[in-house]
Amino acid sequence: AAELRRLLERHRLLSAQLKQIETAREAVLSEPQPNRGVQQIQALAMLHGLGLGTATDLVHEVFSRDFRNRKALASFVGLSGTPFNSGGSEREQGISKSGNPRIRRLLLQLAWRWLRLQPQSELSRWFAERTGGAKGRIRKVRAVAGARKLLVALWHYLKTGELPGGAVAVK
Repeated sequence: AAELRRLLERHRLLSAQLKQIETAREAVLSEPQPNRGVQQIQALAMLHGLGLGTATDLVHEVFSRDFRNRKALASFVGLSGTPFNSGGSEREQGISKSGNPRIRRLLLQLAWRWLRLQPQSELSRWFAERTGGAKGRIRKVRAVAGARKLLVALWHYLKTGELPGGAVAVK
């Protein structure tokens, strides 16, 4: 019984802390004079399928930095290719996985969510064309490529204000 009381107390404490975090995140949406980071969070949160938590994590971990090009951006999160060149042999070894693993997981989850919630976007149509109804490994490989494309599209959206092709924004 004492152990259950301690567990319940921990649960109450964690629930209260999570509530504070959620309240602070939601307050960002209604800031009267937002700074650059808050504007980026607000812009990302307007996209259908991209929640406030995901937008906050992406802005704080990735988009708060300046990148010279899309290759540097993909490399930062570990979604760039790793070529193998030795003599006459040249082949691609997959993604580097050298970046932030938490953000890479977040982007893969976002890519799958994007495919489901933004089916008319260019990225979703590209994925459907490339996979052609295939199942298994090929879908996972294409989803990683889609996550990289989505990251670059979101970065471009924040820099120029131009929505990713075919994407739907909610008001």
